[in-house]
Amino acid sequence: MGKIASMEYFRLPPRWLFVKITDADGNVGWGEASLEGHSQAVEGCLDAWFERYNGFEADDIEHIWQMSWRTSFYRGGPVFMSALSGIDIALWDLKARKLGLPIYQLLGGKLRDKIKVYAWIGGDRPGDVELQAKARQAQGFRAVKMNGTEDLGWMDSPAALDDCVERLKAVKALGMDAGIDFHGRVHKPMAKQLARLLEPHRPMFLEEPLLSEHIEGIADLAKLVSAPIALGERLYSRWDVKPFLERGCVDILQPDICHVGGISEMRRIAAMAEAYDVALAPHCPLGPIALAANVQVDLSSPNFVIQEMSLGIHYNSTGQDLTSYHKNPEVWKVTDGYIDILQGPGLGIEIDEDEVRRLSKDAKAWVSPGFIGPGGEIREW
Repeated sequence: MGKIASMEYFRLPPRWLFVKITDADGNVGWGEASLEGHSQAVEGCLDAWFERYNGFEADDIEHIWQMSWRTSFYRGGPVFMSALSGIDIALWDLKARKLGLPIYQLLGGKLRDKIKVYAWIGGDRPGDVELQAKARQAQGFRAVKMNGTEDLGWMDSPAALDDCVERLKAVKALGMDAGIDFHGRVHKPMAKQLARLLEPHRPMFLEEPLLSEHIEGIADLAKLVSAPIALGERLYSRWDVKPFLERGCVDILQPDICHVGGISEMRRIAAMAEAYDVALAPHCPLGPIALAANVQVDLSSPNFVIQEMSLGIHYNSTGQDLTSYHKNPEVWKVTDGYIDILQGPGLGIEIDEDEVRRLSKDAKAWVSPGFIGPGGEIREW
């Protein structure tokens, strides 16, 4: 057993927040607490928890998780849970490295020999997705995801939906599977139409067809179409997930390991979803630590189906990508739609701390973009 001796965080381009924890024996673990557009808030929470947890036993991962959840009075939500994610992932990495094992071995061992993955095409304002899909094919991907629409009015012209159908048809014609992300920017009057238009073309899933606060609308929509309904990136704990499972309005759960309290809670959410025959496809448009943490859970979860990865995603426009900040980027090589198991101890990636420290100096916090409609109204991004 080793007590926590130091805890640090590093704001990094393009929009990530890494956490490093060191114990009194010099053992180190890395986590990721990225919360897109809200880095300063998460950093404030980390400051408070770092002060509190110095001197705690680093091996007592669940004790620290429960301390963070149950002694805060105000609990849950994206900020608290993202900060907890960074700490939790780092503690799992530290413990597994100390034991010389991959994290998945501490979760019961692996259930598969490789991980099915997909990548983004199209960006926030979808463009020539056929060319982008062909580029993804050349990289080894067999499945992609794209935004369904650009910004959309609460009640917009039905013609605004036509392009989405054509983009899906173009990608499917290449022999690829494609998920369509409504991104919560489509409101109920338009979402019903778009879901029915897309259904004959067999999308891999319809993601966030409505904002997650509209569970009753999602439940109604799920009854209208046979296409799988996917959501979860804006659900921050098993208690947030529970009503969606109970209502039967989600087919593919997409929790984000940086927003739900890390590996510990992701593992519990995966088990809950399995009990309702719901598949697990973790959300991860984030950094290499987040992806590596997801892979550890994916390998040990029977209901895992496919993993999002941010290789070359449109947000990574600062020169840093999924392959940055660690010394073994070859682990993200995609072959016939799959990546190999991460073989190394802990998370299975080797952080380049010199590079992390260099690029964290004066790093600016990423600001979420916004959409303004023709009448000056604010639209969902």
